[in-house]
Parts: sequence; C-alpha cells; structure tokens
Amino acid sequence: MNQQQTQPTSSIDTIRSVRIQKLAELADKGVNPYPYSFDKNASAQFLQDKYKDLENGQELEDEYKVAGRVMAVRNSGMFIDLSDDSGKIQVFSHKDNLSPEQLAILKLVDIGDIVGFTGTVRRTPRGELTIKAKDLKMLTKSLKPLPEKFHGLTDVETRYRQRYVDMIMNPEVRATFKKRSLIIQKIREYLTKQGFLEVETPMLHNQAGGAAARPFETHHNTLDMDMVLRIAPELHLKRLMVGGLSEKIFEINRCFRNEGIDATHNPEFTTIELYQAYVDYNDMMVLTENLVAHVAQEVLGTMKIKFGENEIDLTPPWDRKTMLGAIKEYTGVDFMDFYTAQEAIDAARKMGIEAEDDLNWGKAVELVFEEKVEPKLIQPIHILDYPREISPLAKVHRDNVRLTERFESRINGWEIANAFSELTDPIDQRQRFEAQALAKAQGDEEACEIDEDFINALEYGMPPTGGMGMGIDRLVMLLTNSSTIRDVIAFPTLKNK
Repeated sequence: MNQQQTQPTSSIDTIRSVRIQKLAELADKGVNPYPYSFDKNASAQFLQDKYKDLENGQELEDEYKVAGRVMAVRNSGMFIDLSDDSGKIQVFSHKDNLSPEQLAILKLVDIGDIVGFTGTVRRTPRGELTIKAKDLKMLTKSLKPLPEKFHGLTDVETRYRQRYVDMIMNPEVRATFKKRSLIIQKIREYLTKQGFLEVETPMLHNQAGGAAARPFETHHNTLDMDMVLRIAPELHLKRLMVGGLSEKIFEINRCFRNEGIDATHNPEFTTIELYQAYVDYNDMMVLTENLVAHVAQEVLGTMKIKFGENEIDLTPPWDRKTMLGAIKEYTGVDFMDFYTAQEAIDAARKMGIEAEDDLNWGKAVELVFEEKVEPKLIQPIHILDYPREISPLAKVHRDNVRLTERFESRINGWEIANAFSELTDPIDQRQRFEAQALAKAQGDEEACEIDEDFINALEYGMPPTGGMGMGIDRLVMLLTNSSTIRDVIAFPTLKNK
C-alpha cells in the first residue's frame, strides 16, 4: 500500500501556526476571512465550454465572478489554479490590475484557501483560458495544508477517514460520487415513468424482518422499549400493498446489518425495493434487467461496461439458469437426487466444502452454489428457483414444492438483485416464520422471529405480487469500475483508531 505523501505532524503544526498568523494579518487589514457569501456567476466548466474557440492571446471584455479552492500558486501569486465542483480555471493576478489593498490580500493567499475573483476572460499565448483578475475576496482561509501536490492523498485508510481531503485532491473521486447521484436519479426516473409510486417506511423496527441478517439493536428511552435498525424494508412495503396505496411502489433508502465488512459489504448500505401487484418473478426478471440496462445507457452511454479485466454486456435479455441446474453444470452433482440434509452435506464435503452438521438441505445447496458456482458468473444472469428453507418470504414453486419462485440477479459474481413471487398465503407465512423462530432459538442469529402484525396484514389479503430488492452500492461499483464498496460510499464504516 502506498503511504500518504504529506508533511509530518510537526510540519503541519508549523504551517498551521503561520496560517493563523495570516488570519491576524487579514483582521488587521479589516478583512473577514470567513464572509457570508459571494456573488459567483460562472463555473470553471461553463467558461471552458463557452470560450473553447477563443484563440491564443485573445482578450475579451466579458466579465465574470468565479470562486473555488486554490490548488496551485505560481510566480508569487501571479498565476493561480482555481478549482470548483465543475473543474479548473487559471486566474491571472497582476499588480497592474489589482489595487495595493488587494495585492496585500493576495500575498496572504495559500494553497487550499477558497477565494473569489472578479475579472475578464483571456486566453494566454500558451493556450490556457484565464480570468484576468481585477478584484479578489478571501472567502475561507484554510488552516491546514493539503497533501503534497505530486503524490496527492494516496494512503487508502486516510482517504476513507478524511473523504473531504480525498475529494479535494482526487477529481476522479468527486466524479464517482456525482455518477452515483446520477445513477439513483435515473433509477427514480425510470420507475416513475413505469407508474411506480415512491414511498417511505420506518428505519426503526420493533423486530427484525424481511431478510436473514443480524440487526443493530437500540433502545427508545421515552417508550422504554428495545428496537432494531431495519435490515430490510420488505414487510412494511408489503403492508402498503395490502393497504392498496398503489399497485406499484418502491423505496430507496438505507438498511443496516450488524455483519462483516469486505469489498462488497458495509454495515449500512443503500437499497431499492419495489413491489408490483398481479405479476410474478418472471415479470421481475424483465423489470430488473431493463432497469439496469436503462441506467447504464443513460449514465454511461452504453450497455457494455468495463469492470477490471472483463467486458460485461448488460443488454437484455439476460441469461437464466436454475440454482440446481447451475450447480449440476459446474459440479456434475444433481442435488434434487438428495432428499435429506445429511445427503446434501455429504455431497458438499466430497467437493472439499466445509459443511457444518446442522445445515438443512436448502442451506447445503446454497453453500455449494456460493463456493462452486457464484464466482464464475461474470456476465449478467438470473439464478432462479431457490430452496424453500432459505426463502421464507417467497411463494412455493408452482412445479416443485421443495423450491420457491425466487431469483437472484448476478453480475461479476456478485448478487445485484433478489426477487420473489411474493408469499401471500398467511397460513404458509406463519409456518415459515415459525421455522425461522425455531432456528433463531437454536442459535441462528440471522433468523427472524414471528411478525404477528405482518401476518395480521396478510390475513386481510395481499394481491398476487412480484417484488425485487437491489443493492445500489454494488450497482454503482459496477458502473464506476470500483473494486471496493468503500469507493462508492462517501463515509464507509471504519474501525476507530
């Protein structure tokens, strides 16, 4: 790992002391180094675009007010590189154009300061678009030095802990998070045009539900009751389907799972969940692949993306394979031939997989799939028909009672989406919950308890429904060629120093 190339702490303290002294000098001159506003009327990119045809050496009388962070100072402040959220522009600050008072302020400008300039447009003989400053205003005096320019902020740990410095020094990081915002915007636009209604459901739950995961626990003081942060919005969204709020609903929001951290997992993450009445998981497959392809086309201008060494084609339709069929294809073993958990466990162990004694048939199948099949699924694919034991919220498969009508969409070996023909039978749902509660009592921390109110809602009747949940962070990883989830979450969860 590269180390951050920046000044040692003692040097930073010295620089900070000098800059605090400059604050005092500004105050002596009657200058507020932290004013309230600045009437900026042009961004760097706007000017670069508008005057892209301006010839070298040409000057105009067009006047603008620009503002941004000082990223470089040359010739004692005569040339300044100013960076804003759109890009960079050069400022020419010459003594012939600035008053003595402004020149005095210019001498107190450091790299990292935020400064506003008023001036006219020119292109230097060397071809650099420049603002010829006739006025400047200190907007924020920076007290700490930025990392040394050539190396920048390269230490990975520091980049995540001080994301603000990471964004200042690395334009590509800002570009990633702008693209993330655009991806979420395009998801919303697509679903809204399809007639989906965006809704909000609680983050604080009385009990965990909607997924197999260990929750974060908290306590509400006024009500004096224990609560959990939601692991999924599913059960509340289904309550809205029962209520008939809309036949198509979706929610984009955070979920929280008290689990491990790795390249594709963060304890808090963003998902979209959606539900549509009168359709099943086949319709959800079509919606999922069309949504992802649409977003890629809108954001990147193509459905063929580069991730690492692979080119991935998101163009619909995507491949479809059953979970058991994929296992048989890659291992030669048909787990439908096994009717007991022990047979499935023994088969897994023969493949070199460490399978615990307490696995049921479905979990043994899932374990084999994760180790022998999942890493090989680079191109988009829907893996369908999951075992009933690991799918407590999905309808029983209409052709095989051992399976459910559930699929997971996978790209680059990752789960991107999870979808069901939703279970609407309250009696079957209670039986599934009871099995989960038993597993929890036997030590399964990811199993959920019986949600009596949700069963009560189902007893009022929920229409046949297709549902899908998608991890937005992983989708952003794919569409920005980011190898770790920490690169697409602005403030990832980190261990305290």
